[in-house]
Amino acid sequence: MIHRPGDAAGSDHARDGRASEALFSYVDLEARVPERHPLRKIRRIVNDEQEILDAEFEDLYRKDGRPSIAPERLIRVSLLQSLFSIRSERQLMEQMDYNLLFRWFVGLGIDGEAEKKTIQ
Repeated sequence: MIHRPGDAAGSDHARDGRASEALFSYVDLEARVPERHPLRKIRRIVNDEQEILDAEFEDLYRKDGRPSIAPERLIRVSLLQSLFSIRSERQLMEQMDYNLLFRWFVGLGIDGEAEKKTIQ
């Protein structure tokens, strides 16, 4: 058996060519989005407007009953769907699951669960 540099001897992943996952990983989404990316400016505008609307949102949502998707997330996800011409909710949720730019814009961390509920 031939071991390549960096392969762990005896590792099944190393033998079959698959990359092994790190035990811990820290990905700073903020650092991954380029400073001049157009979504940065849009995100700042959305943040400013949402500060104004927070009180109104608070009054609209009841404290009891089934938990709903946060209105802040709904707005952000709807913007992404429009801006990137995503034609279906299924495609949108797929993007939310693995697209780091989308996760950053909506405010999900790398390990955060994308909403699986209906969003429209």
